Amino acid sequence: YETLDQLEADLNLMFENAKRYNVPNSAIYKRVLKMQQVMQAKKKELARRDDIEDGDSMISSATSDTGSSKRKRYALLYKKNIRKQRMKILYNAVLEAREPGTGRRLCDLFMVKPSKKDYPDYYKIILEPMDLKMIEHNIRNDKYVGEEAMIEDMKLMFRNARHYNEEGSQVLVMSWNRVILKEKRKELGPLAEDDDVASPKLKLSRKSGISPKKSKYMTPMQQKLNEVYEAVKNYTDKRGRRLSAIFLRLPSRSELPDYYVTIKKPVDMEKIRSHMMANKYQDIDSMVEDFVMMFNNACTYNEPESLIYKDALVLHKVLLETRREIEGDEDSHVPNVTLLIQELIHNLFVSVMSHQDDEGRCYSDSLAEIPAVDPNFPNKPPLTFDIIRKNVENNRYRRLDLFQENMFEVLERARRMNRTDSEIYEDAVELQQFFIKIRDELCKNGEILLSPALSYTTKHLHNDVEKEKKEKLPKEIEEDKLKREEEKREAEKSEDSSGSAGLSSLHRTYSQDCSFKNSMYHVGDYVYVEPAEANLQPHIVCIERLWEDSAGEKWLYGCWFYRPNETFHLATRKFLEKEVFKSDYYNKVPVSKILGKCVVMFVKEYFKLCPENFRDEDVYVCESRYSAKTKSFKKIKLWTMPVSSVRFVPRDVPLPVVRVASVFANTDKVDEEKHTEALEDSKVGESILHLEKDKEDVPVEMSNGEPGCHYFEQLCYNDMWLKVGDCVFIKSHGLVRPRVGRIEKMWVRDGAAYFFGPIFIHPEETEHEPTKMFYKKEVFLSNLEETCPMTCILGKCVVLSFKDFLSCRPTEISENDVFLCESRYNESDKQMKKFKGLKRFSLSAKVVDDEIYYFRKPIVPQKEPSPLLEKKIQQLEAKFAELEGGDEDMEEMGEEEGDMTETPSMPQLQTPLASELDIMPYTPPQSTPKSVKGSTKKEGSKRKINMSGYILFSSEMRAVIKAQHPDYSFGELSRLVGTEWRNLEATKKAEYEGMISGYPPVLPPLQGPVDGIVSMGSMQPLHPGVPPPHQLPPGMPGIPGIPPPGVIGQNVSPMVGTPAPGASPFGQQIGILGPPGQQAPPPYPGQSPASQPVMQQPTTPMFVSPPPKTQRLLHSEAYLKYIEGLSAESNSISKWDQTLAARRRDVHLSKEQESRLPSHWLKSKGAHTTMADALWRLRDLMLRDTLNIRQAYNIENV
Repeated sequence: YETLDQLEADLNLMFENAKRYNVPNSAIYKRVLKMQQVMQAKKKELARRDDIEDGDSMISSATSDTGSSKRKRYALLYKKNIRKQRMKILYNAVLEAREPGTGRRLCDLFMVKPSKKDYPDYYKIILEPMDLKMIEHNIRNDKYVGEEAMIEDMKLMFRNARHYNEEGSQVLVMSWNRVILKEKRKELGPLAEDDDVASPKLKLSRKSGISPKKSKYMTPMQQKLNEVYEAVKNYTDKRGRRLSAIFLRLPSRSELPDYYVTIKKPVDMEKIRSHMMANKYQDIDSMVEDFVMMFNNACTYNEPESLIYKDALVLHKVLLETRREIEGDEDSHVPNVTLLIQELIHNLFVSVMSHQDDEGRCYSDSLAEIPAVDPNFPNKPPLTFDIIRKNVENNRYRRLDLFQENMFEVLERARRMNRTDSEIYEDAVELQQFFIKIRDELCKNGEILLSPALSYTTKHLHNDVEKEKKEKLPKEIEEDKLKREEEKREAEKSEDSSGSAGLSSLHRTYSQDCSFKNSMYHVGDYVYVEPAEANLQPHIVCIERLWEDSAGEKWLYGCWFYRPNETFHLATRKFLEKEVFKSDYYNKVPVSKILGKCVVMFVKEYFKLCPENFRDEDVYVCESRYSAKTKSFKKIKLWTMPVSSVRFVPRDVPLPVVRVASVFANTDKVDEEKHTEALEDSKVGESILHLEKDKEDVPVEMSNGEPGCHYFEQLCYNDMWLKVGDCVFIKSHGLVRPRVGRIEKMWVRDGAAYFFGPIFIHPEETEHEPTKMFYKKEVFLSNLEETCPMTCILGKCVVLSFKDFLSCRPTEISENDVFLCESRYNESDKQMKKFKGLKRFSLSAKVVDDEIYYFRKPIVPQKEPSPLLEKKIQQLEAKFAELEGGDEDMEEMGEEEGDMTETPSMPQLQTPLASELDIMPYTPPQSTPKSVKGSTKKEGSKRKINMSGYILFSSEMRAVIKAQHPDYSFGELSRLVGTEWRNLEATKKAEYEGMISGYPPVLPPLQGPVDGIVSMGSMQPLHPGVPPPHQLPPGMPGIPGIPPPGVIGQNVSPMVGTPAPGASPFGQQIGILGPPGQQAPPPYPGQSPASQPVMQQPTTPMFVSPPPKTQRLLHSEAYLKYIEGLSAESNSISKWDQTLAARRRDVHLSKEQESRLPSHWLKSKGAHTTMADALWRLRDLMLRDTLNIRQAYNIENV
């Protein structure tokens, strides 16, 4: 609330609502009046306090404004203007920034967004375009809450430029004006704030060093999103490698154009972060969806054996675990339908049993006396409200229609066994009508609970009652006529017998009043009469006639009124305080037996009036008449007792309507407790069974049915009721979880039952990417349709469509047995396709439909990772662990052989193009598989793993698939090749591995490590280090046409020890690439120490075998460029002419480009000025060695 007036308006609205709904003399109404008075008083007090404060401020300062509110307004306005002025200064600083050399404005390309016509792809890559015009418009129109918001838009604009444009472009140079913005902001200093109006949070942040932006703008949802993002970004493996580095930015279109053809929705972590900063994620799930799409893209584009594929799976797992930690148990969001149904039934039962009339009498009291069994239907099990209450308390009802049947059975029995004008009959009709009303309110006419019970409405009840009355009324009229005649005869007989007693000459003298013991009694008075037994209370009699006989004795004749303990009733019935009942018993009594006067009042007058000159204990209330013959009560509609001489006056305060329990209640309660204990003792160790609705087998005619088969729509099998459309668990051998089948037909043949229908399968039975996520309890409709015997059914379940799964549940199925299906799985093409909805079935009226409970608010289903995710991660980790183990062995071997006199030979490599060093993109080490430091062990040892068989298979299969699908891109062809390799039989794979393993034995062993040459994983080479063995050009080792090692011509320098004349000291140069512990190389070939001994080893081969672990080339951009670079027009892949022409002085590298150079190849820069100079020198030396080898041994002539 911004003002007190707004708060007051809402409070008044709440109070008025309460007054409008509640009765004026109710407790809530009185409380509302009191709270309104308190509110008004507090409002006046606050107003007086403000006036005093304003007056003090005016006295204390002559220049002060006329109130604190005005001062605050002016202070806020001043502060707002200061903020706006600062934002304009910062904006102008960016606007006027110029390039140092040319003086050109840096902001020209940032003024307006690119044209959609000229740059259509810009708006596909950049989801939040921003330009300086928009920022200026927001500043002018006060759209920014503070300076931070404007800075965020500036940063967004610069991020968009970096994301879309290539490194070194003109736009990126211009985006450097963000540095100018930062410096200008530092120059302005922090925003000065007046102490009176400064935010306490900002003050605290300045003192404690906490960022004001975080403390002020981080909402709980933003904190959760940031926690998820940081968990993925900062995750490292056991070696400390950050797995997220490769996912921070997408590859550029110039590097991987086919990536954007294969991947339809590219996304990276930079884009996810920008969405998070712009508050585009409303919940964690929306961010998780983008992360999952990013990981899925990585797995789609890259081969399943690659490192980036494994990293995507691991980060996918980290993402889901983090979300689970933050959100906790997601299953709690699904309402417990069983409890909700039981609560609904309980509320309905309590409402009906507590239903009262205007005087506060419960209608169910009179029905408590109904017998449990109808004499007309003696075979039916006993059923009363008390039995129903125990079933409700024990939660035995799972269906509303069954509960309604039981309630209506009791009420209809009451109607059948009682007259239409009896109190029980009228109460039964009222309760049945009230039941329907409350049922419809609780179910909201099917919006919350859809049940067959709702089909019986008030209209049906009225029709049934009218029909029943037409049948019973003629009989009741005849009974009344006979009863009146009988009563008339009895009355005459009574008077005759009393009149004839004694002498015949005695006669009566009737009068309206008489006196006895100084008391006057009138016709219509109520008197206490001496009881027949001494231990009883006095009888209450209404005088209807007074007379004096011939003997002078005075008599009275009247109607007896019974107290509750003088009637026959159940202990559950409640009575009004001081209540008596008009009986059907009349008799005469001598006036001499009168003990005193009392008053019996009709219920409609008792609570408002009171008799004069009577004590409260002598005043009684009468609401009903009691029939001793039928032992039943009936409410009195019209009070027909003689007019009394007592004078009545209004009560000062109306009496409250209070009903008390029967005197038999305590004894009955003891009996009930004993019965309950006995019942519990008999049920020890047994679970309470649910009540089941009566059903019947429903046969159906099938026009295309097989002979001898009896088809059913509803059938009971093994005490389990099944109907067409039900889903069941089926025994499935070899599977973790049983499959689910849907019954579309069921029949019995030769005593055996069968059903036919489609089969639903679980996610683990489908082929899919490990990054794919599934809803919890999701299944897929397969193409399988089977006929199964019902002996294989394990139990019932339900499969719901996506829409139904969110909004409703059947009431009789446990939540653990509810499944979701929104897709069909095609076994032939291994694809999942969504469909509109599941098949629905129309059954006959005899089939009992399921009751459906609809949630008040749709649930949000959670997704879980694929069951293949963990398994795939473990497989890849095991493979890479073996690779790393092999690398460690190579390192150990290198250290052992480092002391030997042999000098390692250099394998032939395509060196990176020197002229392209300045534009060579940098990719973090994890973008390609881990490099292999050595390729072979000592002689006789075996490698732990050999994955190069895939290369040989790929070369053959790629050509076949390319011929079948000439329009497919390289990425799509790679995926198909990978799929074929996975589906290949183990024997075939072994053949390829054997074929490829035939090459290494021919090749000479690698002497020592060649780490710097072979390990290029930290930099993306433009070409692979070595072609696959089956693509080696003529003249390479291991190929016929080259003499074996050790048979080199005499004119060839051995290239060991001290360099021979005309050759370079290759052995010493290679030492710079060895493991730590060796000396740094000399800067130039001629500067090697002369004292170094010369090691002669003529058997050292000139060429070494390429590393067999070629998988490190499979998924890198270098491998893609190598394959795509092959063409018939060119004899070479590399631009060798540019390589030879490149010189250090011609190439200028920026600091950022220098930082991406593979400086880790060298132990130190040696005598060179910079590491870049050392690398240039290494390139020159390697190039010279290559030319020297060509001069010494002419390969073309072999």
